[in-house]
Amino acid sequence: MVARALTHALVGLEARRVEVEAHLQSGIPGFAIVGLADRACQEAKHRVRSGIASASLEWPNKRITVNLAPAALRKEGSGYDLCIALAVLAASRQVPADRLWEHAAVGELALDGRVRPVGGTLALAEGARRHGLRRVLCAAESAPEAGLAGIEAFPVHHLAQAVAYLRGEETIEPAEPPELEEMLSDAPDLADVRGQERGRRALELAAAGGHNLLLVGPPGTGKTMLARRLPGILPPLTREEALEVTRIHSVAGVLEAGRPLVMNPPFRAPHHGVSAAAVVGGGTIPRPGEASLAHRGVLLLDEMPEFPRNVLEALRQPLEDGFVAVSRVGGAAIFPARFALVGTMNMCPCGGRGDPAVECRCSVQRIASYREKLSRALLDRFDLVVAMPRPRAVELAAAGGEPSAPVRERVIAARARLAALPALRSAAATELLDRAVEKLPLSGRGRARVARVARTIAALAGSASVETEHLAEALSYRSPRELPAA
Repeated sequence: MVARALTHALVGLEARRVEVEAHLQSGIPGFAIVGLADRACQEAKHRVRSGIASASLEWPNKRITVNLAPAALRKEGSGYDLCIALAVLAASRQVPADRLWEHAAVGELALDGRVRPVGGTLALAEGARRHGLRRVLCAAESAPEAGLAGIEAFPVHHLAQAVAYLRGEETIEPAEPPELEEMLSDAPDLADVRGQERGRRALELAAAGGHNLLLVGPPGTGKTMLARRLPGILPPLTREEALEVTRIHSVAGVLEAGRPLVMNPPFRAPHHGVSAAAVVGGGTIPRPGEASLAHRGVLLLDEMPEFPRNVLEALRQPLEDGFVAVSRVGGAAIFPARFALVGTMNMCPCGGRGDPAVECRCSVQRIASYREKLSRALLDRFDLVVAMPRPRAVELAAAGGEPSAPVRERVIAARARLAALPALRSAAATELLDRAVEKLPLSGRGRARVARVARTIAALAGSASVETEHLAEALSYRSPRELPAA
């Protein structure tokens, strides 16, 4: 007796259709899984057998072979457990095979038969919908996430419940996808920042134009505090953007419990001990890294010179292209990675440089070694470079600054102007930009980025064209004096 069930395998963010075939035949009882299954998938034999017994169902006392087709596609993880169990039950005629064929199934089985959620449920549900299926059986915790794919997601808590539903003995209502407004959460507020008006201005520009920002200054000047408040002034994600971001976070297994949809722009701040593969993605089977998890949001590299140089250089390609292409023996994948990069750094290893109250004790060689962590090519990709001075006592004692809400409104209005108006520049502004290329160390990329920042400044000012004052402010954020000298 042969029975088939449907599920999907993830290749990067793409779901590939997988048919789970269960074959029962006479002979010495045994259980084999074939079809290029990894160790976690092979261990399903034990979970499935225990789960079926715990659900008070009959385990077939036959020779069982389960094939995961296509056999050339590598299968990994525990998400095949539920589908394998249902295929075995259909082959032993404990579940209607024709009704099972109308559903995709995904979920891990506990030894007591409970169905546990797995990562990538949204992508798997989208794959089922693309292949013509209208229903999916999944863990109750994952059902709202699967419902976002426009498919009927039936939440099951236990294998026995899934069997009763397929037999028609129990009715399960499909899960409702979450409301977008309910998924919004609060972010750190700009009102907490005292002083640092130039830093606040640069943060607003970075939010309005999606610019990369580098904050340079002595320790304790509020660089990290300011950077962590950038997501709070970014507009909420649209539904399409939220689904895109949620898909990435689901595949990576980092979705917050109780929040099946990511509506806030993501914020990622990896430790400086992170590897290049963890930042841009990789692994034997390619998985998204921090750059992709920050897609449509912010990637903060706190104390940038402490990161390995190869990690920093690996970010150059996604900063330009907006995606990461990962090729491994186990497969190739393309992950979106369009984020705003925010870096913070001191001006020297000891942190005294740039602080009039502290004497720098670093040698020229030590400063040069510190500075060499950041290549000129990487620094050239920062649109805004801001020196953060130590705040004065009167600024620290003053009331909080402007909160995030009105700044976010200005950012939303500026983005609307940037999308609606053509990129116009006055003749005087163009002449100033040409002179800057000749007199400053400004590359072709740098010229284009200065022009983009100037256009953002004009949009925030409500101007239809870029004028000299807008371009002059944009050029002030490119000054090489803001960076530590070798």
